[in-house]
Amino acid sequence: MDILVINAGSTSVKLTRFTNHQRVLEEKFPADAPADRTLRAFCDSQIPEVVAHRVVHGGADLSETVFINDSIAAQIDRLSKLAPLHNPFASRWIAASRRLWKSVPGAAVFDTGFFADLPPVAAHYALPRDLSERYGIRRYGFQGIAHQAMWQSWCEIHPELERGGRLISLQLGGGASAAAIDQGRPIDTSMGFSPLEGLIMATRSGDLDPGIILFLVRKLGDGAADIDTVEKILNRESGLLGLSGGRTADMKELLSHPSVLAREAVSAYCYRAKKYVGAYLAALGGADGIVFGGGVGENAAWVRSRILEGLEPFGIHLDTNRNDTHSDSPVQISTTRSPIGVWVLPVDEALVIAREVEALAATR
Repeated sequence: MDILVINAGSTSVKLTRFTNHQRVLEEKFPADAPADRTLRAFCDSQIPEVVAHRVVHGGADLSETVFINDSIAAQIDRLSKLAPLHNPFASRWIAASRRLWKSVPGAAVFDTGFFADLPPVAAHYALPRDLSERYGIRRYGFQGIAHQAMWQSWCEIHPELERGGRLISLQLGGGASAAAIDQGRPIDTSMGFSPLEGLIMATRSGDLDPGIILFLVRKLGDGAADIDTVEKILNRESGLLGLSGGRTADMKELLSHPSVLAREAVSAYCYRAKKYVGAYLAALGGADGIVFGGGVGENAAWVRSRILEGLEPFGIHLDTNRNDTHSDSPVQISTTRSPIGVWVLPVDEALVIAREVEALAATR
């Protein structure tokens, strides 16, 4: 099968072509690239059999991989309010591919799908039940395709563990999240109702007191325009960018910057992630492994060491030399005596998406 995978993010879009299970072409383009022209040039008259889209938010109704029709496309677009940095871009590329290749089926794979069956204790907020049910307020979880990819890689490395045993996965990039996975079933994850919750990210705040939002809305005045302003602050002006005083949201730049604010931003980022590792060790009753993925997770050795620093009493022993060695392949960075194995696993979202869509197509 010839599958075109479109992974549209807020800053870039990655196009990947798979033919007979082999990756034959992959390119990254700016998010604002003209969609029709880019798709036409990338495919070079070789029309794919299926176009597969990564969609961040599927809401309560869209969790399984599904073929896209007008109704599905409209639902994805409506969910843009809950994932404003991602769903609008996915909708734009969905519309372009459907317009360009009217007879080619398109399919959507949802980042929320992997977390669709979170246990009730992890899925529900302590809000009035009728309010939550009326408006679909729950913890959906995001970046599920990346966490699924890491779990699958971990299972391949450790076939002796039943469905991977107990795993803590950390997807650290522009967006960042953690997940606790028990034999293939996620029991908790850091992102919630929207991708804002959880870890400190490049420009997103992560966890904060809800009172801050109420305070800012009142301080900035009344009306929808001021709510939009607060939403922009939380999604685009906070996180590493906000903590560093607006210098940069790029982890590589922050690690080399001499300012106190840059150091504080990185330290806060690592501290928040460490807290989640500790929480998930408790939720899982221990762990067989901890894995890092994403642009920061795969490339920032200092960040990994700082997150795991001081966790030796819990069975986590980092090998400094291994941690400092970069590899494009899976690499163990814990010592041989570490009860909990720690690995860096390059995340291949495109491959997971292609496999999901091929399985769907096989049932058609």
